[in-house]
Amino acid sequence: MPTLVLIRHGQSIWNLQNRFTGWVDVPLSEQGEAEARRAGELIQGLHFDVAYTSALRRAQHTLDIILETRGTPLPVIRDAALNERMYGDLQGLDKADTVARHGEAQVHIWRRSFDIAPPNGESLKDTAARTLPFFDRCIMGDIRKGRNVLVVAHGNSNRSIVMELDKLDGEAIMKVELPTGQPLVYELTVAGDVVSKRTL
Repeated sequence: MPTLVLIRHGQSIWNLQNRFTGWVDVPLSEQGEAEARRAGELIQGLHFDVAYTSALRRAQHTLDIILETRGTPLPVIRDAALNERMYGDLQGLDKADTVARHGEAQVHIWRRSFDIAPPNGESLKDTAARTLPFFDRCIMGDIRKGRNVLVVAHGNSNRSIVMELDKLDGEAIMKVELPTGQPLVYELTVAGDVVSKRTL
């Protein structure tokens, strides 16, 4: 039975500074590096055949640390389809300042709604529109061959995958939060049906 593990990258410098990040290519913080090592330890007992990550270095560095911690190299596929949601005009802004300027309700809509994008950015629906075809073609392509897959990506690209696997609608996915560095483990059939799900 194939295993799929989803991990959001460790804390980034801008996560620490409470800034909107999106496609800005910021590094991990010290805590983020520690979270990546911890994730590697948590999945130590699992076997993987291939790893996927985004085109952004905070996800790639997290994966590098995980693989180094595990001591087992893997083929790695990097693709921008797994990039974080693009936050448009909000990228680089302090979240608290943005709330003060636009109001808590508006910022909550931009951050958590399914189909409303921030100015010049992507909604979660937009993110899913690029992430899910890649997920089905490549990641699920490996699952259908019986391979175990590790995905180290971002909060929103991973949330779109969770939405698909858990068969959630746009309202339900708004309540899903994926902490940095925490492995989410799915056991799947080769047809892609979820047999079990757990966090480590």
